[in-house]
Amino acid sequence: MKKNQWKFETNQIHGANDRENCLGASRAPIYQSVAHRYGTGEELSEVFAGKKPGFIYQRMHNPTSQALERRIAALEGGPKALVFASGMAAITNTILALTRAGDEVVSANSLFLSTYIFFARFLPRYGIKARLVESDDPKNFQDRINSKTRLIYLETIGNPRMDVPDLRAICKIAHKEGIPVAVDNTLATPYLLRPIEAGADIVLHSTTKFLNGHGTAVGGAVVDSGRFKWNRKRFPDFADSINRAGSLAFSDKLWREYLVLLGSCQAPWHSYLTLIGIETLSLRMERHLSNAAKLAKFLEAHPKVKWVNYPGLASSKYHRAAKKLFAGKGFGALLTFGLKNQKQCFNLIRNLKLCYNLANLGDAKTLVIHPYSTQYVAFPEAEKISLGIKPEMIRVSVGIEASEDIIFDFKQALGKV
Repeated sequence: MKKNQWKFETNQIHGANDRENCLGASRAPIYQSVAHRYGTGEELSEVFAGKKPGFIYQRMHNPTSQALERRIAALEGGPKALVFASGMAAITNTILALTRAGDEVVSANSLFLSTYIFFARFLPRYGIKARLVESDDPKNFQDRINSKTRLIYLETIGNPRMDVPDLRAICKIAHKEGIPVAVDNTLATPYLLRPIEAGADIVLHSTTKFLNGHGTAVGGAVVDSGRFKWNRKRFPDFADSINRAGSLAFSDKLWREYLVLLGSCQAPWHSYLTLIGIETLSLRMERHLSNAAKLAKFLEAHPKVKWVNYPGLASSKYHRAAKKLFAGKGFGALLTFGLKNQKQCFNLIRNLKLCYNLANLGDAKTLVIHPYSTQYVAFPEAEKISLGIKPEMIRVSVGIEASEDIIFDFKQALGKV
């Protein structure tokens, strides 16, 4: 079987391995070096000029991080990936590379907190407008597209609404207008969905979450599908990158003009830890998805729980869309549920013995947080309501512990509410 025919589970371990340059090591080493030396001035000059492959300076490229880039590209089915210092660095660099003052972005309004702040508060300072729409209907995206639109942006599973947009339909709308689609695939992971196969042009990840899977390393990634036709009329600033890199013009521009200049590189140590995490991604995701479905059903049936928001439940308004998009493979490992009020939420969190109360998700451990009083605490009340952030809501990132133990922990804690 050829390498390009390997199954996902094999690719996550062996995909894009560079055995020849690892001196026999079974995994990519940590190249903890700021710069790389060359024997002659001519040789270093050729590397700078792009005539010869090589590494120069960690902010530009690093062998360990390159190994991670190749592995992620293999898993997502794209020809090129770049890794960044964090998920937000990946998002920020991507949006800045695609927009200029006067441009617009059409985005789903159900977004990771920091992404929402970046779109709603940061971009307008630089003359870039983000038009936020409900993701339920692809027509909402169509209606906001105009001559200034340079990008459509969405998440495969919205956080914290747990909405699942019709990605294929949205991609068709965007491409008809000559606009690329960027998708944050952090919650689904390439195990559950490869957005490029559904039509996406750019895929983003917070590798901090499920790809790393153990809460040990911060990072981000951007995968270029290499399929989008960068129209010189709508994207005149892409001309030099198109001449240099052709179908990978976006990757060229993103790396050359943003990652390097903004200093957004990922540390080699974090790349190394993420490479280790990726090797068990499919095994962990199987348990994440199974545990989340079981916990959601338990919570939905509990008399003290007012509601549960999880696309895997038949009661979810997004169940049909999620089942179609993810081909019945699963529905993610994140869910929210509601109690009577904030006081009950705090009592529940106080009485949980197994689950960790902290601001992260995608860890092997089950994590809980009360978004209203933590991540969104400084938001105006009206804005919290519009984003679906309620005082009675708890968010759970379901881990890979025994499902019986997770459920028992919530059962005993709910008994004390």
